[in-house]
Amino acid sequence: MRRLVPQVLGTLVTAVVVSLAVPGSASAASGELVLNGRTFTNPSGCYRNLDAPLSVQNRTRGVVFVHNSADCTGPARAVPAGGTFAATSGHSVRV
Repeated sequence: MRRLVPQVLGTLVTAVVVSLAVPGSASAASGELVLNGRTFTNPSGCYRNLDAPLSVQNRTRGVVFVHNSADCTGPARAVPAGGTFAATSGHSVRV
């Protein structure tokens, strides 16, 4: 039993270190994101409470997601790199 505790603690410490070392989804996308005519360079995170109709030009190297909610929650429509999107229902965009 005394040997089990250090092994378990070692495993937990390793898991925490690995999870902190892996970059999360909040890292910035390379390029530009244009939302309703406003340009964001190397965007990251959630762009909230956007006015409808929403116009998205994805000039980044990654996919961005358009949500109907104002806070980047719920179902989303993907806009691929180099793609554009326009809708009356979108209110937030997640990079």
